[in-house]
Amino acid sequence: MAKPKGPDFSKNLLFYGDNLGVMRKYMADESVDLIYLDPPFNSNRSYNVLFKQKSGDEAAAQITAFDDTWTWGQDDEQAFAELQATAAPKVADAIGAMHQLIGPSDMLSYLVMMTQRLVELRRIMRDTASLYLHCDPVASHYLKVILDAIFGLTAFRNEVVWQRTAVKGDARTKLGRNHDVLLLYGKSDNVTFNRIRTTHSDEYRARFKRDDNDGRGPYQDAPLDSPNPRPNLTYEYKGHEPPKNGWRVSLQEMERLDEDRRLIFSKRGGRIRRKLYLTEQEGVPLGDVWTDIAPLNSQAAERLGYPTQKPVKLLERIVKASSNEGDVVFDPFCGCGTTVDAAERLGRRWIGIDISYLSVDLMDTRLVDTYGPDVRSEFQVIGLPADVGGARALFDQSAFEFERWAVSLVEGTPNEKQVGDRGVDGVIRFPLSSNATGRVLVSVKGGKQLNPGMVRDLGGTVEAQKDAVMGIFLTIDPPTKGMVEAANHSGTFVHELTGTTYPKLQLLTVGQLLSGARPHMPTPYMPYLQAQKFVAADPKLPGLD
Repeated sequence: MAKPKGPDFSKNLLFYGDNLGVMRKYMADESVDLIYLDPPFNSNRSYNVLFKQKSGDEAAAQITAFDDTWTWGQDDEQAFAELQATAAPKVADAIGAMHQLIGPSDMLSYLVMMTQRLVELRRIMRDTASLYLHCDPVASHYLKVILDAIFGLTAFRNEVVWQRTAVKGDARTKLGRNHDVLLLYGKSDNVTFNRIRTTHSDEYRARFKRDDNDGRGPYQDAPLDSPNPRPNLTYEYKGHEPPKNGWRVSLQEMERLDEDRRLIFSKRGGRIRRKLYLTEQEGVPLGDVWTDIAPLNSQAAERLGYPTQKPVKLLERIVKASSNEGDVVFDPFCGCGTTVDAAERLGRRWIGIDISYLSVDLMDTRLVDTYGPDVRSEFQVIGLPADVGGARALFDQSAFEFERWAVSLVEGTPNEKQVGDRGVDGVIRFPLSSNATGRVLVSVKGGKQLNPGMVRDLGGTVEAQKDAVMGIFLTIDPPTKGMVEAANHSGTFVHELTGTTYPKLQLLTVGQLLSGARPHMPTPYMPYLQAQKFVAADPKLPGLD
């Protein structure tokens, strides 16, 4: 069995697996420059990925990627004991105090999980690095105490409030919730920080009412009088007496402004004022309440159907503010990959981790959709099977994740539910005619017990289901002779658009797929919603001082 390739840290990296194990195994001390994490909020929700159906129309084909649910149990007891025994004293005291305060509850299960990971995150941060923890008000106060214990009280820099939506929920007995919290901590006092400026308000812009039509745009006039006594700036200029306190600028600067036609001379020797052009006024320094970035709605071009997807503008702001080009940006809870997308478009290196195979596959597809197929040469995916041995290991770890992975190898959509599937684990869709969509049913078997009846069952399901015209049977082990004979006797399918004839049932092994083999079938539709293409604009970073 070939030895799996280790991570190549000269490339961008996408890990499939538990971020705690990945960090402990692969990530070195002081190796990242910025961390953004948007962990599940212990909201008892299921997080889904939305696929396309038919000819690109969105449909309610949401596949559960993971459940945001914690229940205190034996694993939590062990993790809590580990923190008590090995964590720094203040960290052990903090999580111990949480245990006393809220008891062995679902929330404590969540906080133990987060504490283990936050300890590792601080370890891998460089001295100039910052950490943004995205959370909601339900858990933010608990998490801040944990962060204070891990990073130290002086490491806290900001609590950013992001107004993400209009008021939702029951606002009859309490104020409606409409914001998230981002807790910002630095590894040291020497963190990277690039001041961000936002655009001026409409009220401010309305002050610039004049325009000389000289190509410099609208302007307003501003005084040149000094607010404080300046004896050294008391001079006459072109017949205009100096103000009581003198001018704001030197004679040389006054002459430069005059030559550049930036002075306004009042009649009869009165005051001189200067022109301030709107295009030359810096924006307002960004504060810690963000109301100017809207959440993604159902019509947003970048929307991928992932319920917790954040707008890329939000992540671009964070990446711009707390990192520089070439820095390493890390997201241990990648979801659908908005952080790595923002890092990619801003010239940062990136590392992402997610525990759901569907999320990792969605990120891979998003990057290719957005930046083109050449982007694949710039990043490496770690943790997915690279050979038959790896496929078997994934099957032993999680049969469901193995099925999802295998279905994706043939560009199919996994079942919404992986129980009661009658032997069908996914569907591939393709254009059947000018106005119809055909389906190829995918059955995956990871176990060693294979027999011809499984192939015949798939054939019967193809015959019975509407719009199903072909079937693909995927296995780890080679199919038996009887299975091959059953597939060979299943008949053929003739494609209406091209007249091409295809086998009705096909048998493929994981090894064949990993070696580049693909089913003999019409070109399928891409299963995921496609990401918006990235068009490079001005290479400068707008909004920075």
